[in-house]
Amino acid sequence: MIPIDVSSLFFLASLALGATPGPDNIFVLTQSALYGRVSGIVVTLGLCTGIFVHTAAVALGVAAIFQTSAVAFTALKFAGAGYLFYLAIKAWRAGTSDLDAGKTPKLSHWALYRRGIIMNVTNPKVAIFFLAFLPQFADPARGPVALQIVQLGLVFICTTLLVFGAVAIGAGTLGGILQRTPWAQGLMNKVAGVIFAGLAMRLIMTER
Repeated sequence: MIPIDVSSLFFLASLALGATPGPDNIFVLTQSALYGRVSGIVVTLGLCTGIFVHTAAVALGVAAIFQTSAVAFTALKFAGAGYLFYLAIKAWRAGTSDLDAGKTPKLSHWALYRRGIIMNVTNPKVAIFFLAFLPQFADPARGPVALQIVQLGLVFICTTLLVFGAVAIGAGTLGGILQRTPWAQGLMNKVAGVIFAGLAMRLIMTER
């Protein structure tokens, strides 16, 4: 087991990292503003599932592949960027659709959950970050390192739920107000499209 002092330090570090503006919390913010608080929380659950995938990869040593292989890193990076461009096009086109009802076409919770997973898993920088971050708080003297990595990953997921859940509620409330005005809804879709495209370009420009 990881000592409480180490767990507390890791929790505070994870909380600070989660609150730092980045692609994931910006993604939650835009999805919550467009589709509501519940949808934002569903996206957050998808991102947390992606975090668990990265945690398992670190525990199994798979993440090291993306740190050492330029081909694997580039392939995953462009897959993620391609998905973000796809979301950007969808959001931009939605902004030009009929908004007489003042509503954005609803996505299913499964679709939003899947977006969160894909967004997180296809970012190789997250895999490398976890590979560098989690082992710092593990100690072979305390038992199996893989088990400690999983425990740390679960703590990180809890902090992500807290921070991103707050972002989802706040953005969803603001989005609900704006959605009452058709032109504002169209503007939100346009802004979301630009943000997604910007995130895609940022991902393309990242290096190992």
